[in-house]
Amino acid sequence: MTKAVQIRKTGGPEEMEIVDVQVGDPGPGEIRIRHRAVGLNFIDVYQRTGLYPFPMPLTLGMEGSGIVEAVGDGVKHLQAGDRAAYASQPPGSYSEVRVMPAKCVVKLPEAISFETGAAMMLKGLTAQYLLKRTLPQGGLKEGDFVLFHAAAGGVGLIAVQWAKALGLQLIGTAGSDEKCALAKSLGAAHVINYAKEDFKERVKQITGGRGVKVVYDSVGKDTWDKSLDCLQPFGLMASFGNASGPVPPFAPGILGAKGSIYVTRQTLFTHIATREATQEMADDLFAAVTSGKVKIRIDQTFPLAKVREAHVALEARKTTGCTILTL
Repeated sequence: MTKAVQIRKTGGPEEMEIVDVQVGDPGPGEIRIRHRAVGLNFIDVYQRTGLYPFPMPLTLGMEGSGIVEAVGDGVKHLQAGDRAAYASQPPGSYSEVRVMPAKCVVKLPEAISFETGAAMMLKGLTAQYLLKRTLPQGGLKEGDFVLFHAAAGGVGLIAVQWAKALGLQLIGTAGSDEKCALAKSLGAAHVINYAKEDFKERVKQITGGRGVKVVYDSVGKDTWDKSLDCLQPFGLMASFGNASGPVPPFAPGILGAKGSIYVTRQTLFTHIATREATQEMADDLFAAVTSGKVKIRIDQTFPLAKVREAHVALEARKTTGCTILTL
């Protein structure tokens, strides 16, 4: 038996309970991992509230790190005793031990701690596929402007550093002067406090009226309309989250009127659908971190027993950088 955080119905943080669950041996293509740390992400909130529906009861959590205890038939890239980390479907990382698919689990380099490994996988791989794989027409070149909402969040603080290393001029938005200062200190070329300023007008000023090539948006409803107006002709609106709520339906005709712009809705789990893709992206992320180009900030740590408090802080926008749960 092992401890896990489960919900029996969707709702608020109070629905999460620590329960005893039975964990068996891994089957073909699976591993059993004993967690050392677990990452906290907004997707956990979406699943808890029912925005992303799952069968009940549900053990939450999409990323973690720990020691591989056993491997099932057919698993060649891992063995018992390996340090490992992952971002993976199905949910289940809010637990001491779990059995899970092996394809999205990778060896964790010795130079990266378990805490950093748990904090960086989902958010770091998301930043990787955004900046390297989710690109506007003609790609991104050194000096190009991009707009990144929630730049002081877990994904944002990784993205601002990586964008700087790539030579991009990242315009980061956040909801307070403190968060803006944090994003600026880590590499954002420009920052906008959207609680005080009209970010659309500021983007136009910063770019000399040209707009940006791409908007990376995990906020959703509250930033959607003005973000479309920040784009250059043929620019790309890349949605990857709904922190303020889902984007309402819109008429495709507006995309033509706003400059023949493109819209895409991305999810990490399409990008890491194969072991080969997961490994390639993880290797790129590990190289960025171990080289020092990207530093993983863990600004909040909660014991697993205080997972409700962690969710309350996340939803209240009181967190910056990454948050982990420790076991």
